[in-house]
Amino acid sequence: MAETVDLRVADLHPAVDDPALNSMNFLNEVAQHYPDAVSLAAGRPYEEFFDVGALHRHLERFRRHLADDLGQSPAQVHRTLLQYGRTKGIVHHLVARNLAVDEQLTVDPEAIVVTVGCQEAMFLVLRALRADPRDVLLAVAPTYVGLTGAARLLDLPVRPVRGGPAGIDLSDLREQVRLARAAGLRPRACYVMPDFANPSGTSIGLADRRRLLDLAAEEDLLLLEDNPYGLFPAAEPGRPPTQSGRPPTLKALDTARRVVYLGSFAKTVLPGARVGYVVADQRVAGADGTVGLLADQLAKIKSMVTVNTSPIAQAVVGGALLEHGCSLVAATVRERAAYGRNLRHLVDGLARRFPAGTSPVRWNVPAGGFFVVVTVPFGVDDALLHRSARGYGLLWTPMAHFYDDGAPVDALRLSVSAVTPEQIDLGLDRLAALVADETARRAANAEVG
Repeated sequence: MAETVDLRVADLHPAVDDPALNSMNFLNEVAQHYPDAVSLAAGRPYEEFFDVGALHRHLERFRRHLADDLGQSPAQVHRTLLQYGRTKGIVHHLVARNLAVDEQLTVDPEAIVVTVGCQEAMFLVLRALRADPRDVLLAVAPTYVGLTGAARLLDLPVRPVRGGPAGIDLSDLREQVRLARAAGLRPRACYVMPDFANPSGTSIGLADRRRLLDLAAEEDLLLLEDNPYGLFPAAEPGRPPTQSGRPPTLKALDTARRVVYLGSFAKTVLPGARVGYVVADQRVAGADGTVGLLADQLAKIKSMVTVNTSPIAQAVVGGALLEHGCSLVAATVRERAAYGRNLRHLVDGLARRFPAGTSPVRWNVPAGGFFVVVTVPFGVDDALLHRSARGYGLLWTPMAHFYDDGAPVDALRLSVSAVTPEQIDLGLDRLAALVADETARRAANAEVG
């Protein structure tokens, strides 16, 4: 008997069947289908440091902050924690303090909107910027698929800008702006991840950061700076994991309010809290001549999307910030050491298994973050990923998911964030076997053909 159908995908918004949205679900769920596989796929934080007991401690620390530091009565404290909350958030002042401590960035707390993860922050900004069918977004390719998917839901086309080893090709960015305008389009902003980008692992140097800001001013373009990995530079072997040498964020260099800054506590405090934020200090003139903040406009949109971010989740994050003097650099010493150790272990392991000069396999060596891109001598797609999981017990991420043209890509992304060195060794052994077998199989097919 034929199954009863109530709706067709064609009756829904086109984005629901877009490859970008399918990619996000696929990448989030593939590990559930292969629970016994070694996963070098997920960019999730290291779970060994998770502590359920810390939730209660952080919540109590924030409760005391409300009462002792902000002078709230017991009834006000209960209302702040347990009632519907302020749309812009209740830890905005602590986020501003954190940015001052860790990023030397002075931000008006009223320019901050606390969001349900950084994903909502992206959505709010893109919704606000998409004002006309001519509007387009530029994004450094390869691009985080969550950004592409959010843009699809908002009918905002994304036009790629070349990335490359330097993190962004500034001449191509200028050319893409020119081409868009020549086609009658309005490039509103360029999305960039200057520090240890997902998925490429690349970073933008200080000189290019300054040139990028100058270009944005010349072209009247906003920059959407996404910075989930900036606190995780990899220390040199034998040296402690410090923050020395970490370049300032674009927002810290921004003197003309060209940068909208997207932040998250998922990698630094707790992913399950789902707390992110956006710094939107751009001045917006109203129809009545009044001037406010872009953050105020984003809050209006948020009130119609999620109403407010969970006060309990914010309290946990706020307590964690207070416990460490609002410094996430101080709060993530163990994590930074683990990620740096794993990154070096992965790169060294690749070099042992694929010796230079004898193997066509290549990879980049990021200065920090979670991800390494490995280039192989054959096409990489989801079918190969499933074969890898079933036959070799190994998960990784096809790089094709991060490009928007559907073309095959001979590369895959490995993540070091949620594994041990022993799991990395096991995963790389399995990767070496997969590469050898796949190379031989394709060579044999070519001979037959």
